[in-house]
Amino acid sequence: MKRIVVLLFGVLLVFSGYSANKLKEKDRNEILALLDKQVEAWNDANLEVFMETYRNSEKLVFVGANGPTYGWQATLDNYKKSYPDKARMGHLAFKILDTSKIDRKSVFVIGRFELTREVGDLSGHFTLVIQKIKRNWVIVSDHSSASD
Repeated sequence: MKRIVVLLFGVLLVFSGYSANKLKEKDRNEILALLDKQVEAWNDANLEVFMETYRNSEKLVFVGANGPTYGWQATLDNYKKSYPDKARMGHLAFKILDTSKIDRKSVFVIGRFELTREVGDLSGHFTLVIQKIKRNWVIVSDHSSASD
């Protein structure tokens, strides 16, 4: 009898650990809405609204082909330099490959981006760390790299 109780307790611990690490559907939907906002803003050629999805802080880090950029304003400035007009921005689409809970206020997202542009298409992958800060999910770290 004691073995059965120990076995059942172990099974309960495994399942409770799994559910503790699983992203709540509400949080997942909010994060997907944040990413949808990015796509909409990008496709409207509105970098300011696009940047509302990032933490407005010097602690924001964006890692791209030229290495890390620190800070919200520096990230916005780099976007404006790299994508100065609608032709360079093109049409953005995301494919979300995975969302994983890091802790109760942090999520790791892996995805693929595709830019369809008159000046040449661009695609690649990204990893994001998204945190809930003051009741809102925001991107605190973005590593995006284009495919060859």
